[in-house]
Amino acid sequence: MRLLITNTTYLVAGVLFILGLRWFGNPRTARRGNLCGELGIVLAVVGTLVKAEVVSYQWILIGLFLGSAIGVPIAVLMKMTAMPQRTAISHAFGALAAALVGTAEYYLRQPTGIDRAAMTALSAEVLLGALTFTGSLMAFGKLQGILPQRPIVYRGQNLTNLTILGLAILAGAFLIYSPTSAFAFPVLIALALVFGVLLIVPIGGADMPTVIALLNSYAGLSGAAMGFVFDNKVLIIAGALDGASGFMLAIVMSKAMNRSFRNVLFGAFGQIQARVAEIAEKPVRTGTIEEAGMILEAARLVIIVPGYGMAVAQAQHKVRELYDQLRRGGAEVKFAIHPVAGRMPGHMNVLLAEANIPYDALYEMDAINAEFPQCDVALVVGANDITNPAARHDRASPIFGMPILDVDAARCIMVIKRTMAPGFAGIENELYYDDKTMMLFGDARAVVSDLVGEISRAAAAA
Repeated sequence: MRLLITNTTYLVAGVLFILGLRWFGNPRTARRGNLCGELGIVLAVVGTLVKAEVVSYQWILIGLFLGSAIGVPIAVLMKMTAMPQRTAISHAFGALAAALVGTAEYYLRQPTGIDRAAMTALSAEVLLGALTFTGSLMAFGKLQGILPQRPIVYRGQNLTNLTILGLAILAGAFLIYSPTSAFAFPVLIALALVFGVLLIVPIGGADMPTVIALLNSYAGLSGAAMGFVFDNKVLIIAGALDGASGFMLAIVMSKAMNRSFRNVLFGAFGQIQARVAEIAEKPVRTGTIEEAGMILEAARLVIIVPGYGMAVAQAQHKVRELYDQLRRGGAEVKFAIHPVAGRMPGHMNVLLAEANIPYDALYEMDAINAEFPQCDVALVVGANDITNPAARHDRASPIFGMPILDVDAARCIMVIKRTMAPGFAGIENELYYDDKTMMLFGDARAVVSDLVGEISRAAAAA
C-alpha cells in the first residue's frame, strides 16, 4: 500500500512539475505554474515520508523546522529588489544539501561496497553539488555587494581553473574505478569547493543573469544524480527538468548578449575599460525636472526602459505612478524589457509586476525596437549597457555584437542616473553624449517622484 501511495504521488508530482514549467513560459499563467510546482513538491515530500524505509520522523522534523526557520524569514523579509541574491542563496542551500547527502551515502555504503554505477552517480552528485555551493555563495556575495562586482583576473587564471576541475574529475574517475579508496573522496570535495570559488571570481556583474541560470542547471543536475543514487524517480524528474531548463535559459541569456559560454566563463567581462577620448570629451546635456516634465506632458508615445538602477533605488512604484500620470494625460506608455536587464532573467518583469504594471504594457526587445523611431520620449531609468550604441559598431568594445534596445532612435531621450560612472561592462555609454539625450542626475526614485509631481502640477494648472 505504501509503495502504491509513493509511486502515485511521485507520478502526479512529476506531471505537476512539467506543467508548472510549461506555464512559467507566459506571465498570465505563471502564478498557476508556481502553484503547480508547490503542490508537486508537497506531494513528493508526502510520498517520500510514507516510504517503508522511513522508520523515524525525529530527524526529519528537526530538519523541517530548522529549514523553515531559515527559509520563511528569507522569503518574507527579503525585498523583491534582492530576488537575484535570494535565488543565488537558494541554489547554494540546495547544492549543499545534495553534496551532504552524497557524502553521507558514500560513507554509509563504503564498508559494504559500492558498485561503479552508484559511485558514478555519487561522484557527479558531490562534484556538482560542492562547486555549485561555493559558486552560488560567491554569486550571492557579488550580487549583494559584499564581494567586488568587477572580475578578479590574474595571469594563468583559466589554466589554473581548468587544472583544478580536471583534478576533481580525475578524483571522481579514480573513485569510480576503486570505490573503496576513501582517501580520494575528501580530495574530490575539496577540489570541487575550490573550483566553485574560482569559477565565479573572474565573472563580472554584467554576466550574473547567465551565471545564475547556469548555477541553477548545476544544482538540478546534482539533484538528478542524487535521484539515481537512491533510485528516486521524482528526484530524477525534478533534477532533470531543473538542469535542462537552467541550461536552456543560460543559452538564451548568452544569445541575448551575443556571447558564448566560453566567453562568459573565461572572458572576464566587466573589467574597467579606458575611456574613449573622443566620446568622453563630448559635452553632456543635463536637464531640469521642469524641462523634462514639460516634454513628457506633451509626448504622445513614451517608452520607459528600466534597468538595475531602478531596482537599486526601489523606484518601481514611483514608475507606476508616472505610468498612470502619463496615461491620464493621454499618452501611450510602453515598457521596453531587455532580457539581461538587472541581475537575473526576468528581473525587471518581477519588479514591474510587483508595482502592478499591466503585463500588456511590457514589451520584449524584439517587439519594441521597431517603435523607438516613432517614440516621442524614451525614458531610461537606471539602464546602462543594454542601451549603448557602441554594441553595434565598436568592434573594440566588450559588448560589441550584443543586441541592445534602440533607444538612440527615439526623438527625445531622457536618462535617469546617479552619476556618469560606467555600467557593469566598464565602458562609456555613447547614448549619454547623444545630442538628443537629456541627463537627469539623481536617485531614480526621487527623480521619478519629482517628475510625477511636476506633471501633476502642470496638469492641474492647465
